[in-house]
Amino acid sequence: MADEVLLAHRESGVLTLTLNRPERRNAIDGPTWDALRAGFERARDDPETRVVVITGAGGAFCAGADLSVKREGHPLDRMRSINEIALLLHELPKPTVARVDGVAVGAGWNLALGCDLVVATPTSRFSQIFAKRGLSLDFGGSWLLPRLVGMQQAKRLALLAEMIDAAEAERLGLVTWVKTPEEIDAFVADLTTRLAAVAPVAAAQSKALLHENADRTLREALASEARTQAVNFATADAPEAFAAFTEKRDPDFTGEWSIR
Repeated sequence: MADEVLLAHRESGVLTLTLNRPERRNAIDGPTWDALRAGFERARDDPETRVVVITGAGGAFCAGADLSVKREGHPLDRMRSINEIALLLHELPKPTVARVDGVAVGAGWNLALGCDLVVATPTSRFSQIFAKRGLSLDFGGSWLLPRLVGMQQAKRLALLAEMIDAAEAERLGLVTWVKTPEEIDAFVADLTTRLAAVAPVAAAQSKALLHENADRTLREALASEARTQAVNFATADAPEAFAAFTEKRDPDFTGEWSIR
């Protein structure tokens, strides 16, 4: 519905969540936070959802939290709820793609950075706007930025709160691809089709391994890889991949448990 703050549409295993407050450049108010939580929980629990796309309506991605709306309750309680939503996104066992056109600032940019892949257009603009609002980083920005760009660049983005364009964001590794407005929809459609075709259990395991092992020793990472590979061998997807290879066809991955 046009008056919903978050639009959800699923097709061919791809769930697209569209922030829908274009009059506020999709700034996130209380109902929108609640809708994001529900959307991420739906994506997590729905076996038919293989990929999640997050985007914004009306030529903007997200202008961050809507600070013009007064909310009740203690700020720490509100932040606790917002943090739970950030964790839901980070821990989704499905590939996530941010489709960014227009501004992505503050928590809005960190919403995009919380996705596995980011596709932007040349008109996209990004800022960790918090310092200019008398605030510090949130929605995972203090964890994400140093891991993506290193400590010095993270401090630059956090302390100066400057607006950077898509080319600079791509150079820093904060955007995966930059596509023209005419190309982006077809590119995202092809990208999500390919992601949806990946073995779902294996994809979830690889995503979790990359997150968990980023700050572990090699020995610990290898042990984690061994455990997760044993899970993959217990699904129908490993033999299906071998059969498809020998039969020269595309595999049909289901993630089904094959041990009875």
